[in-house]
Amino acid sequence: MRKLCAFLNLVVTTLFLSIVALIVSVCDRDGNAVHSIARLWARIHLRISGIHVVMEGVKRIHHPPYIFMCNHQSALDIFSLLSCLPLPFKWIAKRELFFIPFFGWAIKRAGYISLDRKNPREAIKAMDEAARRIREGLNIIIFPEGTRSKDGRLLPFKKGGFSLALRSGVPIVPVGIQGTNRLQPKGSFVPKEKGIVYIRIGTPIDSGGKSRSAIGAIMEETRRQIEFLKGTSNRSENALEYTP
Repeated sequence: MRKLCAFLNLVVTTLFLSIVALIVSVCDRDGNAVHSIARLWARIHLRISGIHVVMEGVKRIHHPPYIFMCNHQSALDIFSLLSCLPLPFKWIAKRELFFIPFFGWAIKRAGYISLDRKNPREAIKAMDEAARRIREGLNIIIFPEGTRSKDGRLLPFKKGGFSLALRSGVPIVPVGIQGTNRLQPKGSFVPKEKGIVYIRIGTPIDSGGKSRSAIGAIMEETRRQIEFLKGTSNRSENALEYTP
């Protein structure tokens, strides 16, 4: 019954709040109002699904903008980050999502960044635009693996997000997510059970003034931190919790 309720809720709230977001976006230049609607959408879904989110390390993010880089195990990662990350942000999302009726239109009006992986020229343009907006104060979230891991193990990182960090000159913040793969495995539309998701924020990695030759070292440090953060079980003193 809980899974059915979660499914019906997700369908209804996605449609309804996407329409609301489209209307609000007319007068929402910076997209913050639409982001608040997205946060509400995520929190409603987590409440109905019985998911509790604990975010740790929030005191490390006090001088935005940032590029947040997270491991990606499940669609539940998106809801968890939306519900709890205490900064407005945009996603870099694959181009196909922007063609979904209502939902895709809403994320386009919200200012999310479309990435066409099949068209290198358009992808470069998108990254140039993203770098400009980041320098102007935009926080973004990237999944450097590029897709969801089936077993929770980190996949190889793609260089695009790290090149973007060097172009924009803002710090990379590694983020480890734990629990989403078990609660909602890849292929599941809604969580299969109640539970807790841990999101842990790592130490920002400076990318300002670095040359392209530094990408390898930055990627290695980001991966090292994410690997540690997604596997840690200790609670920190500055945890921020969202309780459904």
